[in-house]
Amino acid sequence: MSRFYVVVDDPKDWSPYYPSQDVISFDHYLESVHHNSAERVRVINLCRSYRYLGTGYYCSLLAEARGHHVLPSVKTLSELSRKSLAAIQWEEANAQLTKLPAGDEGEQRSVRTWFGDTLATSFKGIAKAVFERFPCPLLEISLEYRSRWRIRKVQALPLSSLKDAEEQEAFANRFESFSSKMWRRPKARKSFRYDLAILMDPQEALPPSNKSALQKFIRAAEQMGISAEKITKRDYQRLAEYDGLFIRETTSVDHHTYRFAKKAEAEGLVVIDDATSILRCTNKIYLADLLRANKVPVPKTAFLRRDKEGELERLVDDLGLPMVLKVPDGAFSKGVVKVDDWPALAAESQRLLVKSALLLAQEFMYTDYDWRIGVLDGKPLYACRYYMVRNHWQIYKHGKSRSQSGGFDTMPTYEAPKPVLDAAVKACRLIGKGFYGVDLKQSGDKVVVIEVNDNPSIDAGVEDRYLGDGLYQAVMEVFRQRMEKRGR
Repeated sequence: MSRFYVVVDDPKDWSPYYPSQDVISFDHYLESVHHNSAERVRVINLCRSYRYLGTGYYCSLLAEARGHHVLPSVKTLSELSRKSLAAIQWEEANAQLTKLPAGDEGEQRSVRTWFGDTLATSFKGIAKAVFERFPCPLLEISLEYRSRWRIRKVQALPLSSLKDAEEQEAFANRFESFSSKMWRRPKARKSFRYDLAILMDPQEALPPSNKSALQKFIRAAEQMGISAEKITKRDYQRLAEYDGLFIRETTSVDHHTYRFAKKAEAEGLVVIDDATSILRCTNKIYLADLLRANKVPVPKTAFLRRDKEGELERLVDDLGLPMVLKVPDGAFSKGVVKVDDWPALAAESQRLLVKSALLLAQEFMYTDYDWRIGVLDGKPLYACRYYMVRNHWQIYKHGKSRSQSGGFDTMPTYEAPKPVLDAAVKACRLIGKGFYGVDLKQSGDKVVVIEVNDNPSIDAGVEDRYLGDGLYQAVMEVFRQRMEKRGR
């Protein structure tokens, strides 16, 4: 269950807008709305003064003390109150500032924004960027043109500052859009206790889950009393509407998926993949070092450094040929090459080191298939054997026009060899208690972990071949248990 409040100093402040029982005074919020672990409370703080120790400041402070999710947060108010401009000079804003039309030298401009939108068409990009950095309902961005546009100041505005009818209408429309899920929730949805966002990219060539699998996740969620909804990167600012985030898009640290995970965690959501898991899994250098340091069996491994004399000779001495080179952040076998001889090693290492100061080099182990063990909440969930593409050494083969994959077997986990299961679980303990796919190779009695995927492939008809709908229900059951534990 969840409740939604708009807090104002005086209900008359809301008089230009459509009346709602969810609009309450600060006094009412102070005296009557307290912490209730059985429901989630969301608050939009529109008090007249956000200054330190003002009513707006106390509204956000009390909201956080009561476990409510409030916009703006105390952290945002604190950052906005600083005199230094250092906090507002960041990459996203600078990228938007360069897109603005040129002004006259010394020209100054003030732009009013509401929930990341503005009437000033040319400044919509910077309005959105500033709101993402400082989530506050109403902001004024002061700009100055000195060879290019620069931000001089960002300050929070009270609702009463909107006097113009056009601004009031634009604010109302944007507010309704921003909070539409909370304002317009259909009656049928009242039967659901929790809301789950499933982040996906409909344009992704090799997504972690196909369309059928996503629908199975949604149906499984409903059986657990969870209303699941697919979202995309455009829905970043809506995260606070949900109780959980399930990322079904290929992840990377330098990517919006990582930002989604961080924001969702800051909002108190249950998150899979969590940001720490993304960080630990998506960089193969970090992962290999972590596994080796903790004595998880891995192939013989070395790091290849850029511009260091004698590196290739050292690698050949340590690993022999052929060997495998990997870029740190590749996925689905991309950025992974096998080099059979010295000329190939020299050429491929030079090509790959352009993008990264380090490469991962591993001994080459050919097997007919790779094991994939799905591990959820520290326990094995499913087991697959992925076979190599015909006449190729990997389970994926990427061509210019299309990608190929080999065959597969799916089986109950108890049919997988115990050393394979043990190595998979041991590797995942180092990452966290999320949902992982561990790739392993087995050659005779030797079992090694190739990598741990924080965002494992779950395609209908493949990984669910044995468990069926039970696979999707198991994942949603973990979400439900964690949501309940957090009292959401």
